[in-house]
Order: sequence, then C-alpha cells, then structure tokens
Amino acid sequence: MEMDLVDIQNQIDDRNIEIQRVGVKNIKYPIVVLDRSNKSQHTVATINMYVNLPHHFKGTHMSRFVEILNEYKGSINLKTLFTIIDKMKEKLDAKSAHLEIEFPYFIEKEAPVSKAKSLMEYVCRFSASHDGERDLAVEVNVPITTLCPCSKEISKVGAHNQRGMVSVKLRFKRFLWIEDIIRSVEESASSEVYALLKRSDEKFVTEKAYSNPMFVEDVVRTIAKKLKSDPNITWFCVESENFESIHNHSAYALVQSIT
Repeated sequence: MEMDLVDIQNQIDDRNIEIQRVGVKNIKYPIVVLDRSNKSQHTVATINMYVNLPHHFKGTHMSRFVEILNEYKGSINLKTLFTIIDKMKEKLDAKSAHLEIEFPYFIEKEAPVSKAKSLMEYVCRFSASHDGERDLAVEVNVPITTLCPCSKEISKVGAHNQRGMVSVKLRFKRFLWIEDIIRSVEESASSEVYALLKRSDEKFVTEKAYSNPMFVEDVVRTIAKKLKSDPNITWFCVESENFESIHNHSAYALVQSIT
C-alpha cells in the first residue's frame, strides 16, 4: 500500500537553501471565465502552480498541485483564485503560493461595414500570489493596427502600417470586465484588428488607420492616460510592440504606473 512507501520529499536536506518557488508548469486544464455577453465562457488554460519550500525539506509533493486543480474542477475563475491558493498553502504546508493561468478568450466581433461576424481571440492571464500579502493581476494581449505618422508626413502617396500587440497588465480594487480592457486598447490604436473583413470593411479600416496615424509611443501614452483616470485601477503596465512592415525590427514602448 502507498502508506508503506518511503516519502523521499519529506526527508531532510542539509544544504540549508530555501527554494522560493517550486511546483508544476504548463498544465493544460479546462476553466470557465465570466463573459459579459454570454455570462460564462469555457476555455482551456495553461496553468502554473508554485509554493515555497523550506530549506530543511528535500522536495515538494508535485501530485498535490494536480489534486487541488481536480478538486476545483469547473470553478476555476477570478473569484476562486485565492481559495485555490489557500488550499495550496494548506496541503503543501507552505508559507507562500503562486498561481498563473493563461487562456484564450474569444469575443464575437462585427466587421465595421458589412457587419460580418467572427470570433476574435485575445490571450489573457491571471496571476495570483499570497506571500505575506495577497496580490492579483490581470493581463490581456490585444492585437492592433498602427500607421506611421512620419511615413504619412513625408510620403507623396500612402504610408506604411503594421499589426502590433498591446499587453495591458492591471491591479484593481473591484471586478472589471476583460471586454472593457480590450475596448480601451482598441480605441487607442490607429485601427482595431478583425478576424473577418469583406472588401468594404478593408476599405474602411485602411482609411481609418490613415486618418489616425500613431507611433508606438502614442499608443501606450493614450492607454496610460485612460488608466490613470480610472479610480478602480491601482497599478498598470502597458506595453506595445509594432511588427514593423518596412524595418527588420520591431518598435516597442512601455509605460508603467508608479506604485
């Protein structure tokens, strides 16, 4: 029987080195997240789970992480993250615990002219930890289009444009919708990105971007200004990367609030 087997993890380690984080990474697991339009959305997450390990223990019990996930199957969401974290600390006899959940989130979008509907994917992350104090951050990656103001200014015809990716990471007081974060970012770009566009839509977004040129610096500053004015946001970090269409490099900018 298992109770008669040697528990190597609980044996004494004499190197006197504490491990700050030990656990499991890249667990694929079904979760349910809140969806403003449909109440809930089922998706598949990539989950990382860690605890600290005191210097005198040889190892942690990796199987217990998965046992905890199974215990909360069907109810892994923003509201239960710290319940799961507390269970990790209890079952693994740890002082600190960390939980990272990354998942694709889908929103049905209408094309601007044809109104053709399609599903748009956004990669989201929940990062929760309890290491003396509780900490929770939500991160959303939003694809955008930018058109270069300099290129427009110096060119007789046209201007170069490119797809970019904005990452917004937030700490907040009260619940906030993923959809609101996405909308704020998309409204801060030259144009938003769609999964499906007809010719009339392509004309619209091309002309919209041309009339709204923005450097990568403009994008992060515009988003940061909105976040600074929101009393619900306690901290933010905004990154934007343009995958340049005429350069062999990306353009990048970051704005982070002062804690």
